Amino acid sequence: MKLYSWNVNGIRACMQKGFAAFIEQEDPDILCLQEIKAEAKDFELSLPSYRKYINSAEKKGYSGTAILTKIDPIRVSFGIGIEEHDREGRVITAEFDDFFLVCAYIPNSQRELARLDYRMTFDEAFRNYVSRLNEEKGVIICGDLNVAHKEIDIKNPKSNIRNAGFTIEERESFQRLLDRGFIDSFRYFHPDEKDAYTWWSYMFKARERNAGWRIDYFVVSKSLEKRMKDAFICSHYLGSDHCPICLAME
Repeated sequence: MKLYSWNVNGIRACMQKGFAAFIEQEDPDILCLQEIKAEAKDFELSLPSYRKYINSAEKKGYSGTAILTKIDPIRVSFGIGIEEHDREGRVITAEFDDFFLVCAYIPNSQRELARLDYRMTFDEAFRNYVSRLNEEKGVIICGDLNVAHKEIDIKNPKSNIRNAGFTIEERESFQRLLDRGFIDSFRYFHPDEKDAYTWWSYMFKARERNAGWRIDYFVVSKSLEKRMKDAFICSHYLGSDHCPICLAME
């Protein structure tokens, strides 16, 4: 089973930049999308093999997540059950026979860390939510988690120490998630791999220079550890400022 995740930075824009070719080439069993920036009625994808579940933000053209799956879920829910956090369409949960899949687009702390306090509040609520799921069955969390966990996960760590996505607060918050019984799947298989990034600024030819950040993840319950086969980054797809990532499961 191949699961993919991709922050498409606008699904309609991505569809003009090779999204269909990506689907044809990779043939995901399940595909999770973040920052779709669209409502369900605007989600014009002709993909008859997939069921589509979409969680749009109240604000048009902003945020939003989607799950496209060939495998029928038992049930699908939207948000984490807290109104304050569910207005921006950031979480979809699909329950399957032996695991929950949580597609997440974690809030960015923004310039001058204007939203860092909110981000910390969201992180805590999200940790509690996935921990409750994990008590029932294994959980696979995927998406743009908007944090580079360690220095190896960012090109220029020293100059970014107080920038959104690499603050001590955000990195420690991510570690607290892992400490609840989860695995960073990419680092599980590639513990020392450098220059492995999933997001690049559009400025200063960052992608051309591979001056990036690894902020997109598959985070997997330890109970599912033996079913993981590989995790990798598909950096050759250019349809967004992020690239797709993949988790191969038994």
